[in-house]
Amino acid sequence: MIEYKGASIQELFFKKIKEETDEHHLNQTEFSPSEEEILKNIFLKPFSETINTYQFKHDVDLELNVLFQLSRKVHEGNQLSDTQEGIVTHLRNSSRHPNIKEGDLFIVRFSDIMFGGEPVDGLGIFKVEKKDAFIETPDWTKEPTLLFKEGIGEKKLDKACLILFTPEPFTILAYDNNSSEAVYWKNDFISLDFKKDHVNDTNHFLQMTKSYITDQMPEEFEVSKTDQIDLLNKSIKYFKGAEDFDKGEFELSVFGQEEQAINSFRFFDKQYQDDMDLELSENFKIAANSVKKQARIFKSVLKLDKNFHIYIHGNRKLIERGEDSDGRKYYKIYYDNES
Repeated sequence: MIEYKGASIQELFFKKIKEETDEHHLNQTEFSPSEEEILKNIFLKPFSETINTYQFKHDVDLELNVLFQLSRKVHEGNQLSDTQEGIVTHLRNSSRHPNIKEGDLFIVRFSDIMFGGEPVDGLGIFKVEKKDAFIETPDWTKEPTLLFKEGIGEKKLDKACLILFTPEPFTILAYDNNSSEAVYWKNDFISLDFKKDHVNDTNHFLQMTKSYITDQMPEEFEVSKTDQIDLLNKSIKYFKGAEDFDKGEFELSVFGQEEQAINSFRFFDKQYQDDMDLELSENFKIAANSVKKQARIFKSVLKLDKNFHIYIHGNRKLIERGEDSDGRKYYKIYYDNES
């Protein structure tokens, strides 16, 4: 989703979030190259594989979204020292719940993050609730002893939000590893919604297509597992081979001239969008990173009892399903070479 190797950290703010008020905090603007590399791996690396983009929302007026207002001030040139306490206060006000944990809060101002092939500045907000245990080995110039400590490593942080200063609406990348415990991070603190862009169009259309082929088609048509795998393969093949998506072209590529299947697919698509409160475009630029990640869940494996897994990647006509006189099912596979 992002490229961060060439990005720079302009400013970092750190504060412990506790129940009681604590005035202690740290502001730092200079880091050695090795320190900056460690920090970028901790804060930005998880977003390199994020497949959803978001934007700020508010039920009444976007101008009333507190984090949007604060982040816009940073974008307009304000230093973190002018906005950091506002962000801390907003986080406290958004997280007054017994399940919400104390933790370490980092607010970081970045420059030159690559997004969509363009360098953009950004504001990152990160909360660490669980630390990693590690061992510090002895300094042999002193009395040797092993020191057992807790700290922050390159494991994915508990909560993170990266606001990219694209032309408004700003683009947000966010995750919450403890979403089952509390939903305040995305709903109350950030207040976000899916962004209407090619990234989400790619993701949602692939998810909808997979749901239709694996769940809906067997209810309407005589379709075998090999047929379903073939349709999933055709779907991914189209997205991998095209730069721009055209719905009509996609339907012909996957379903051919099967008019009943195409009409069924269109009806399911409309129902899916209504249920998910989505509005997908019929033409959009395909997000290659999203296709790569979604392809992992488009299963092309035919499982036969607990004995065989058949991976189907090519010509559907080279595999046939049958049943012998004893009622035992079988598959016949045609091939030229084995390795």
